[in-house]
Amino acid sequence: MRAILVAGGIGMLFTLFMTPAFIWVFKRLQWGQFIREDGPQAHHTKRGTPTMGGIVFILGSVLGYFVSKAINFEVPSISALLALFMMVGLGLVGFLDDYIKTHKQRSLGLSGWAKMAGQAIVSLVFTYFALRTPNEQGVLPASSFISTVRDTNFSFLLIFGGVVGSILLAVWFYLLISGTSNGVNIADGLDGLATGASIMAIGSYVLIGFWQFNQSCSTVVDNLSHCYTVRDPLDLAAVASAIVGSLIGFLWWNTSPARLFMGDTGSLGLGGALAALAILSRTELLLLLVGGLFVIVTGSVIIQRVFFKLTKWTTGTGRRVFLMSPLHHHFELKGWQQITIVVRFWIISGLCVLLGIGLFYIEWTYG
Repeated sequence: MRAILVAGGIGMLFTLFMTPAFIWVFKRLQWGQFIREDGPQAHHTKRGTPTMGGIVFILGSVLGYFVSKAINFEVPSISALLALFMMVGLGLVGFLDDYIKTHKQRSLGLSGWAKMAGQAIVSLVFTYFALRTPNEQGVLPASSFISTVRDTNFSFLLIFGGVVGSILLAVWFYLLISGTSNGVNIADGLDGLATGASIMAIGSYVLIGFWQFNQSCSTVVDNLSHCYTVRDPLDLAAVASAIVGSLIGFLWWNTSPARLFMGDTGSLGLGGALAALAILSRTELLLLLVGGLFVIVTGSVIIQRVFFKLTKWTTGTGRRVFLMSPLHHHFELKGWQQITIVVRFWIISGLCVLLGIGLFYIEWTYG
Protein backbone atom coordinates (compact mmCIF):
# COMPACT_ATOMS: atom_id res chain seq x y z
CA MET A 1 0.00 0.00 0.00
CA ARG A 2 2.85 2.39 0.81
CA ALA A 3 4.33 1.85 -2.65
CA ILE A 4 1.03 2.86 -4.27
CA LEU A 5 0.78 6.05 -2.22
CA VAL A 6 4.43 7.01 -2.72
CA ALA A 7 4.31 6.36 -6.47
CA GLY A 8 1.26 8.58 -6.88
CA GLY A 9 2.59 11.28 -4.57
CA ILE A 10 6.00 11.54 -6.24
CA GLY A 11 4.42 11.60 -9.69
CA MET A 12 2.02 14.37 -8.71
CA LEU A 13 4.67 16.53 -7.03
CA PHE A 14 6.99 16.19 -10.01
CA THR A 15 4.46 17.32 -12.62
CA LEU A 16 2.83 19.94 -10.42
CA PHE A 17 6.06 21.79 -9.65
CA MET A 18 8.28 20.92 -12.64
CA THR A 19 5.81 21.59 -15.46
CA PRO A 20 6.49 25.38 -15.52
CA ALA A 21 10.17 24.63 -16.19
CA PHE A 22 9.22 22.34 -19.07
CA ILE A 23 6.86 24.99 -20.46
CA TRP A 24 9.74 27.47 -20.49
CA VAL A 25 12.03 24.98 -22.25
CA PHE A 26 9.39 24.03 -24.82
CA LYS A 27 8.78 27.69 -25.62
CA ARG A 28 12.50 28.25 -26.14
CA LEU A 29 12.59 25.23 -28.45
CA GLN A 30 9.49 26.59 -30.24
CA TRP A 31 7.55 23.38 -29.70
CA GLY A 32 4.22 25.11 -30.18
CA GLN A 33 0.89 23.55 -31.16
CA PHE A 34 -0.12 23.80 -34.82
CA ILE A 35 -3.87 24.33 -35.30
CA ARG A 36 -5.76 22.95 -38.31
CA GLU A 37 -7.43 25.60 -40.45
CA ASP A 38 -10.58 23.47 -40.82
CA GLY A 39 -10.98 23.03 -37.07
CA PRO A 40 -13.28 25.04 -34.78
CA GLN A 41 -12.48 28.76 -34.92
CA ALA A 42 -12.16 28.97 -31.13
CA HIS A 43 -9.08 26.74 -31.32
CA HIS A 44 -7.08 29.26 -33.38
CA THR A 45 -6.29 31.23 -30.22
CA LYS A 46 -4.36 28.17 -28.98
CA ARG A 47 -1.84 28.33 -31.81
CA GLY A 48 1.69 28.30 -30.43
CA THR A 49 0.77 26.86 -27.00
CA PRO A 50 3.61 24.51 -25.98
CA THR A 51 2.95 20.87 -26.77
CA MET A 52 4.67 17.51 -26.09
CA GLY A 53 3.62 17.83 -22.45
CA GLY A 54 3.41 14.05 -22.35
CA ILE A 55 7.16 14.14 -21.71
CA VAL A 56 6.46 15.65 -18.29
CA PHE A 57 3.99 13.08 -16.97
CA ILE A 58 5.81 10.14 -18.58
CA LEU A 59 8.93 11.18 -16.67
CA GLY A 60 6.84 11.73 -13.53
CA SER A 61 5.28 8.27 -13.86
CA VAL A 62 8.62 6.52 -14.30
CA LEU A 63 10.17 8.49 -11.43
CA GLY A 64 7.22 7.85 -9.13
CA TYR A 65 7.30 4.10 -9.67
CA PHE A 66 11.06 3.68 -9.26
CA VAL A 67 11.17 5.86 -6.14
CA SER A 68 8.36 3.77 -4.62
CA LYS A 69 10.42 0.62 -5.21
CA ALA A 70 13.64 2.20 -3.94
CA ILE A 71 12.23 3.27 -0.58
CA ASN A 72 10.99 -0.29 0.00
CA PHE A 73 14.30 -1.78 -1.20
CA GLU A 74 12.43 -3.84 -3.79
CA VAL A 75 13.37 -4.87 -7.31
CA PRO A 76 11.01 -3.65 -10.05
CA SER A 77 8.82 -6.41 -11.45
CA ILE A 78 8.79 -7.39 -15.12
CA SER A 79 5.05 -6.63 -15.30
CA ALA A 80 5.55 -3.05 -14.15
CA LEU A 81 8.52 -2.60 -16.48
CA LEU A 82 6.44 -3.84 -19.41
CA ALA A 83 3.65 -1.35 -18.62
CA LEU A 84 6.18 1.49 -18.39
CA PHE A 85 7.90 0.29 -21.55
CA MET A 86 4.60 0.50 -23.40
CA MET A 87 4.02 4.03 -22.14
CA VAL A 88 7.54 5.21 -23.00
CA GLY A 89 7.66 3.33 -26.33
CA LEU A 90 4.42 4.74 -27.69
CA GLY A 91 5.34 8.09 -26.17
CA LEU A 92 8.42 8.06 -28.41
CA VAL A 93 6.25 7.32 -31.45
CA GLY A 94 4.07 10.27 -30.46
CA PHE A 95 7.14 12.45 -29.90
CA LEU A 96 8.30 11.83 -33.47
CA ASP A 97 4.84 12.78 -34.70
CA ASP A 98 4.78 15.96 -32.58
CA TYR A 99 8.31 16.95 -33.56
CA ILE A 100 7.55 16.74 -37.28
CA LYS A 101 4.42 18.85 -36.77
CA THR A 102 6.19 21.58 -34.81
CA HIS A 103 9.34 21.53 -36.94
CA LYS A 104 7.48 21.74 -40.26
CA GLN A 105 4.52 23.74 -38.89
CA ARG A 106 1.86 21.48 -40.31
CA SER A 107 -1.01 19.40 -38.94
CA LEU A 108 0.34 16.13 -40.35
CA GLY A 109 3.28 14.54 -38.57
CA LEU A 110 4.07 10.89 -39.18
CA SER A 111 2.10 9.27 -41.98
CA GLY A 112 -0.62 6.86 -40.93
CA TRP A 113 1.46 3.88 -42.02
CA ALA A 114 4.55 5.13 -40.17
CA LYS A 115 2.57 5.59 -36.96
CA MET A 116 1.06 2.11 -37.31
CA ALA A 117 4.53 0.66 -37.88
CA GLY A 118 5.82 2.35 -34.72
CA GLN A 119 2.89 1.03 -32.71
CA ALA A 120 3.44 -2.44 -34.17
CA ILE A 121 7.13 -2.51 -33.23
CA VAL A 122 6.45 -1.47 -29.63
CA SER A 123 3.55 -3.93 -29.44
CA LEU A 124 5.65 -6.84 -30.73
CA VAL A 125 8.45 -6.20 -28.23
CA PHE A 126 5.88 -5.99 -25.43
CA THR A 127 4.20 -9.22 -26.58
CA TYR A 128 7.48 -11.11 -26.81
CA PHE A 129 8.62 -10.35 -23.27
CA ALA A 130 5.10 -10.62 -21.80
CA LEU A 131 4.90 -14.22 -23.05
CA ARG A 132 8.54 -15.25 -22.57
CA THR A 133 9.44 -14.22 -19.02
CA PRO A 134 7.89 -16.60 -16.46
CA ASN A 135 8.60 -16.22 -12.76
CA GLU A 136 9.71 -19.03 -10.44
CA GLN A 137 6.17 -20.40 -10.34
CA GLY A 138 5.95 -20.37 -14.14
CA VAL A 139 3.44 -17.50 -14.25
CA LEU A 140 3.79 -15.18 -17.25
CA PRO A 141 3.04 -11.44 -17.18
CA ALA A 142 0.42 -11.90 -19.92
CA SER A 143 -1.87 -14.75 -20.87
CA SER A 144 -2.72 -16.42 -24.18
CA PHE A 145 -6.39 -16.45 -23.12
CA ILE A 146 -8.71 -13.61 -24.02
CA SER A 147 -9.90 -12.03 -20.78
CA THR A 148 -12.96 -10.15 -19.61
CA VAL A 149 -12.55 -9.54 -15.87
CA ARG A 150 -10.33 -12.63 -15.75
CA ASP A 151 -9.18 -15.19 -18.31
CA THR A 152 -11.88 -16.90 -20.36
CA ASN A 153 -11.57 -20.39 -21.87
CA PHE A 154 -10.66 -19.00 -25.30
CA SER A 155 -6.94 -19.35 -26.00
CA PHE A 156 -5.33 -18.59 -29.33
CA LEU A 157 -2.51 -21.03 -28.63
CA LEU A 158 -4.74 -23.93 -27.58
CA ILE A 159 -7.19 -23.51 -30.45
CA PHE A 160 -4.90 -22.61 -33.34
CA GLY A 161 -1.62 -24.15 -32.26
CA GLY A 162 1.81 -22.66 -31.54
CA VAL A 163 2.70 -20.75 -34.70
CA VAL A 164 -0.71 -19.57 -35.91
CA GLY A 165 -1.90 -19.02 -32.36
CA SER A 166 1.13 -16.87 -31.52
CA ILE A 167 0.56 -14.73 -34.62
CA LEU A 168 -3.12 -14.26 -33.80
CA LEU A 169 -2.29 -13.43 -30.18
CA ALA A 170 0.24 -10.81 -31.30
CA VAL A 171 -2.39 -9.34 -33.65
CA TRP A 172 -4.93 -9.29 -30.79
CA PHE A 173 -2.52 -7.44 -28.52
CA TYR A 174 -1.68 -5.02 -31.34
CA LEU A 175 -5.36 -4.25 -31.94
CA LEU A 176 -5.87 -3.57 -28.23
CA ILE A 177 -2.79 -1.37 -28.01
CA SER A 178 -3.27 0.60 -31.22
CA GLY A 179 -7.01 0.96 -30.67
CA THR A 180 -6.60 2.28 -27.13
CA SER A 181 -3.71 4.62 -27.94
CA ASN A 182 -5.56 6.03 -30.96
CA GLY A 183 -8.71 6.40 -28.87
CA VAL A 184 -6.96 8.54 -26.27
CA ASN A 185 -5.33 10.50 -29.09
CA ILE A 186 -8.72 11.24 -30.65
CA ALA A 187 -10.15 12.32 -27.28
CA ASP A 188 -7.31 14.81 -26.80
CA GLY A 189 -9.09 17.69 -28.51
CA LEU A 190 -10.13 20.00 -25.67
CA ASP A 191 -8.20 21.38 -22.71
CA GLY A 192 -8.03 18.74 -19.99
CA LEU A 193 -10.45 16.30 -21.64
CA ALA A 194 -8.12 13.36 -22.27
CA THR A 195 -6.16 14.06 -19.09
CA GLY A 196 -9.21 13.89 -16.82
CA ALA A 197 -10.68 10.86 -18.58
CA SER A 198 -7.32 9.07 -18.35
CA ILE A 199 -7.07 9.80 -14.62
CA MET A 200 -10.35 7.97 -14.10
CA ALA A 201 -9.68 5.08 -16.50
CA ILE A 202 -6.13 4.38 -15.31
CA GLY A 203 -7.18 5.07 -11.72
CA SER A 204 -9.52 2.09 -11.95
CA TYR A 205 -6.45 -0.13 -12.31
CA VAL A 206 -5.14 1.07 -8.96
CA LEU A 207 -8.27 -0.43 -7.41
CA ILE A 208 -8.26 -3.52 -9.63
CA GLY A 209 -4.58 -4.24 -9.00
CA PHE A 210 -4.91 -3.78 -5.23
CA TRP A 211 -7.97 -6.05 -5.13
CA GLN A 212 -6.25 -8.72 -7.24
CA PHE A 213 -3.27 -8.59 -4.88
CA ASN A 214 -5.48 -9.12 -1.83
CA GLN A 215 -7.30 -11.97 -3.59
CA SER A 216 -4.26 -13.54 -5.25
CA CYS A 217 -4.22 -17.33 -5.56
CA SER A 218 -0.72 -17.29 -4.10
CA THR A 219 -1.89 -15.82 -0.78
CA VAL A 220 -5.56 -16.63 -0.12
CA VAL A 221 -6.39 -19.88 1.66
CA ASP A 222 -10.15 -19.84 1.12
CA ASN A 223 -12.44 -18.93 -1.79
CA LEU A 224 -9.85 -20.32 -4.22
CA SER A 225 -12.45 -20.49 -6.99
CA HIS A 226 -12.51 -16.69 -7.11
CA CYS A 227 -8.82 -15.90 -6.60
CA TYR A 228 -6.69 -14.23 -9.28
CA THR A 229 -3.63 -15.63 -11.06
CA VAL A 230 -2.41 -12.21 -12.20
CA ARG A 231 1.33 -11.74 -11.83
CA ASP A 232 2.62 -8.71 -9.87
CA PRO A 233 -0.82 -7.06 -9.34
CA LEU A 234 0.45 -4.73 -6.59
CA ASP A 235 3.21 -3.45 -8.85
CA LEU A 236 0.69 -2.83 -11.62
CA ALA A 237 -1.35 -0.84 -9.11
CA ALA A 238 1.78 1.17 -8.22
CA VAL A 239 2.42 1.95 -11.90
CA ALA A 240 -1.19 3.02 -12.36
CA SER A 241 -0.94 5.19 -9.25
CA ALA A 242 2.26 6.83 -10.51
CA ILE A 243 0.54 7.66 -13.81
CA VAL A 244 -2.59 8.98 -12.11
CA GLY A 245 -0.58 11.14 -9.72
CA SER A 246 1.46 12.53 -12.60
CA LEU A 247 -1.71 13.30 -14.55
CA ILE A 248 -3.30 15.10 -11.59
CA GLY A 249 -0.28 17.39 -11.35
CA PHE A 250 -0.26 17.85 -15.11
CA LEU A 251 -3.99 18.68 -15.20
CA TRP A 252 -3.28 21.78 -13.10
CA TRP A 253 -1.50 23.20 -16.15
CA ASN A 254 -3.54 21.45 -18.85
CA THR A 255 -7.02 22.55 -17.75
CA SER A 256 -8.70 25.44 -19.58
CA PRO A 257 -7.04 27.68 -20.61
CA ALA A 258 -4.24 25.16 -21.09
CA ARG A 259 -0.66 26.36 -20.75
CA LEU A 260 0.66 23.04 -22.04
CA PHE A 261 -0.79 20.34 -24.29
CA MET A 262 0.10 16.67 -23.90
CA GLY A 263 0.46 16.19 -27.67
CA ASP A 264 0.66 12.80 -29.35
CA THR A 265 3.60 12.14 -27.02
CA GLY A 266 1.19 12.03 -24.12
CA SER A 267 -1.96 10.64 -25.71
CA LEU A 268 -0.27 7.68 -27.39
CA GLY A 269 1.75 6.99 -24.24
CA LEU A 270 -1.36 7.06 -22.04
CA GLY A 271 -3.28 4.79 -24.41
CA GLY A 272 -0.37 2.37 -24.45
CA ALA A 273 -0.18 2.31 -20.66
CA LEU A 274 -3.94 1.76 -20.36
CA ALA A 275 -3.86 -1.14 -22.84
CA ALA A 276 -0.83 -2.69 -21.12
CA LEU A 277 -2.55 -2.53 -17.72
CA ALA A 278 -5.61 -4.25 -19.18
CA ILE A 279 -3.55 -7.01 -20.81
CA LEU A 280 -1.33 -7.63 -17.78
CA SER A 281 -4.25 -7.59 -15.30
CA ARG A 282 -6.29 -10.00 -17.46
CA THR A 283 -9.10 -7.47 -18.01
CA GLU A 284 -8.82 -6.93 -21.76
CA LEU A 285 -12.52 -6.71 -22.68
CA LEU A 286 -13.32 -4.77 -19.50
CA LEU A 287 -11.29 -2.01 -21.15
CA LEU A 288 -14.30 -1.31 -23.39
CA LEU A 289 -16.16 -0.11 -20.29
CA VAL A 290 -13.30 1.42 -18.32
CA GLY A 291 -12.22 3.37 -21.41
CA GLY A 292 -15.80 3.93 -22.51
CA LEU A 293 -15.33 7.60 -23.37
CA PHE A 294 -12.46 6.75 -25.71
CA VAL A 295 -14.67 4.14 -27.38
CA ILE A 296 -17.45 6.70 -27.85
CA VAL A 297 -15.31 9.43 -29.41
CA THR A 298 -13.53 6.92 -31.65
CA GLY A 299 -16.88 5.49 -32.69
CA SER A 300 -18.07 8.97 -33.67
CA VAL A 301 -15.13 9.32 -36.07
CA ILE A 302 -15.79 5.90 -37.60
CA ILE A 303 -19.53 6.60 -38.01
CA GLN A 304 -18.82 9.98 -39.60
CA ARG A 305 -16.39 8.58 -42.16
CA VAL A 306 -18.41 5.48 -43.03
CA PHE A 307 -21.67 7.45 -43.42
CA PHE A 308 -19.96 10.10 -45.56
CA LYS A 309 -18.45 7.52 -47.91
CA LEU A 310 -21.67 5.50 -48.16
CA THR A 311 -23.82 8.54 -48.97
CA LYS A 312 -21.27 9.80 -51.47
CA TRP A 313 -21.21 6.40 -53.15
CA THR A 314 -25.01 6.05 -53.24
CA THR A 315 -26.12 9.65 -53.89
CA GLY A 316 -23.00 11.36 -55.21
CA THR A 317 -23.00 13.80 -52.30
CA GLY A 318 -21.34 12.94 -49.02
CA ARG A 319 -23.40 13.65 -45.92
CA ARG A 320 -22.39 13.80 -42.28
CA VAL A 321 -24.00 12.56 -39.09
CA PHE A 322 -22.19 15.11 -36.90
CA LEU A 323 -21.31 18.73 -37.59
CA MET A 324 -17.70 17.67 -37.02
CA SER A 325 -15.97 14.65 -35.58
CA PRO A 326 -14.77 13.67 -33.03
CA LEU A 327 -17.94 14.10 -31.00
CA HIS A 328 -16.64 16.89 -28.74
CA HIS A 329 -16.12 19.14 -31.78
CA HIS A 330 -19.73 18.50 -32.81
CA PHE A 331 -20.92 20.01 -29.54
CA GLU A 332 -18.48 22.91 -29.94
CA LEU A 333 -20.08 23.82 -33.26
CA LYS A 334 -23.51 23.55 -31.63
CA GLY A 335 -22.45 26.37 -29.33
CA TRP A 336 -21.51 24.53 -26.15
CA GLN A 337 -18.71 26.07 -24.10
CA GLN A 338 -15.53 24.01 -24.06
CA ILE A 339 -15.52 23.70 -20.28
CA THR A 340 -19.12 22.43 -20.38
CA ILE A 341 -18.21 19.75 -22.89
CA VAL A 342 -15.16 18.69 -20.89
CA VAL A 343 -17.01 18.38 -17.58
CA ARG A 344 -19.92 16.49 -19.13
CA PHE A 345 -17.57 14.13 -20.95
CA TRP A 346 -15.71 13.61 -17.65
CA ILE A 347 -19.04 12.61 -16.11
CA ILE A 348 -19.59 10.09 -18.91
CA SER A 349 -16.07 8.75 -18.41
CA GLY A 350 -16.62 8.45 -14.66
CA LEU A 351 -19.88 6.55 -15.16
CA CYS A 352 -18.17 4.15 -17.57
CA VAL A 353 -15.37 3.55 -15.06
CA LEU A 354 -17.87 2.95 -12.23
CA LEU A 355 -19.75 0.49 -14.42
CA GLY A 356 -16.51 -1.33 -15.24
CA ILE A 357 -15.38 -1.55 -11.62
CA GLY A 358 -18.87 -2.62 -10.59
CA LEU A 359 -18.84 -5.42 -13.14
CA PHE A 360 -15.39 -6.48 -11.95
CA TYR A 361 -16.60 -6.70 -8.34
CA ILE A 362 -19.90 -8.39 -9.22
CA GLU A 363 -18.02 -11.12 -11.10
CA TRP A 364 -15.87 -11.76 -8.01
CA THR A 365 -18.94 -11.83 -5.75
CA TYR A 366 -21.31 -13.92 -7.86
CA GLY A 367 -19.18 -15.32 -10.68
